Amino acid sequence: MTDTSSYVSLSQAPAEQSHHDELEEVVGADVRIWNVFGVTVPFVGLVVAIVLLWGHGCGWVALGLMLGMYCVTGLGITLGFHRLFTHRAFETNRFVKIVLIIMGSMSAEGTLLTWVAQHRRHHQYPDREGDPHSPHLHEQGVAGLLAGFWHAHIGWFLKPADPELPRYVVDLWRDPLIRRMSALFKLWVVLGLALPAAIGGLLTRSWNGALLGFIWGGFVRMFLIHHVTWSINSVCHLWGGRTYRTVDHSRNNAIFAILAFGEGWHNNHHAFPTSARHGLKWWQIDTSYLIIQGLKMVGMAWDVKLPSGEAMAAKRAA
Repeated sequence: MTDTSSYVSLSQAPAEQSHHDELEEVVGADVRIWNVFGVTVPFVGLVVAIVLLWGHGCGWVALGLMLGMYCVTGLGITLGFHRLFTHRAFETNRFVKIVLIIMGSMSAEGTLLTWVAQHRRHHQYPDREGDPHSPHLHEQGVAGLLAGFWHAHIGWFLKPADPELPRYVVDLWRDPLIRRMSALFKLWVVLGLALPAAIGGLLTRSWNGALLGFIWGGFVRMFLIHHVTWSINSVCHLWGGRTYRTVDHSRNNAIFAILAFGEGWHNNHHAFPTSARHGLKWWQIDTSYLIIQGLKMVGMAWDVKLPSGEAMAAKRAA
């Protein structure tokens, strides 16, 4: 089990009770309507994109915007929401934090505080009762496998938030900047749709270019980044290799390591959750860690955490 004592607060001092109540209202809110929107609308956008594409082809501008926004929002999740804010794998300045919160929020996977709370809970109860999105808490056999996959991939996202979630992000809630930036989540989602539309319109000097930028750089990109992120919860707890001994069923999956900027080295991550580097072997591509190294070189990242050779040897699977 991952030690979560450094960021999980089980109780609040009386002077903080009002803030705690507000935190519970924000993180513990029933956001199923928003989540249904986040799941269905990008899919509808994908269908519209296919209809518009049929018989006409797709220009490089639209594809470039989709790829560019995929990288921006995906790295916002991996660098910001996951490695920086959830696990404190490195430290950086306030400006970089603001940029990463905006980038991650544009992915439309939920507010920073809710995302972090869910993931910290996942690490406290990995593949056990209490894990919000384990695929292993269902019946055996094909039916159980399919039910578990559905739950881990999408099903958990459509259920009410666990009332205990607020206690996992008290440390972040105490920072006024992070609290405000997380609260502006819907604004950042709109920005993530408006930005590729504006760029597409400017580059092509046409409304059609703006529409294609809106659909491909917005909704199609959202659809792709959602399912790649959710696959870390589902696929990477079912299929792949295991280099290290852990109490869960986490797996290393090279395909999703590439698609998710290093997150697919999931067994490595569960073995060493606070490590800024998930691809622990030289050949394990970890784009997110390369960027952290770049930030460190220019003085914009520090306290970069890595497991020692002794720790890796001790946990290596037989």
